[in-house]
Amino acid sequence: VQLQASGGGLVQTGDSLRLSCRSSGRTFSNNAVGWFRQAPGKERVFVASISWRGGTTSYEDSVKGRFTVSRDNAKNTVYLQMNSLKPEDTAVYYCAAALRSWATSDVQEYRYWGQGTQVTVSS
Repeated sequence: VQLQASGGGLVQTGDSLRLSCRSSGRTFSNNAVGWFRQAPGKERVFVASISWRGGTTSYEDSVKGRFTVSRDNAKNTVYLQMNSLKPEDTAVYYCAAALRSWATSDVQEYRYWGQGTQVTVSS
């Protein structure tokens, strides 16, 4: 499974962005997919995840109510809608596919990683 994340950019506080994560090669329709982010000098941390059919999602506390993860398996694409962006959301965002089908925040469960897309939120 090869993943490619896109949709990042430079925005202002309060703006919105939608990230996309598309798989090429083998489909990831049977896999849970997660979004993670890594700010400069910090570890990569969990942001959101979605189960294989989209019925279950989970979020890191600081993004609950602002970010929404969804997927369209017919398009082999997972989305991360980010609203009310804050400067502390600035990071490189990565998508990843797990070997399991159920959503998880455990980074160790994720086997396949995309290359990351930069999100910068100015104050």
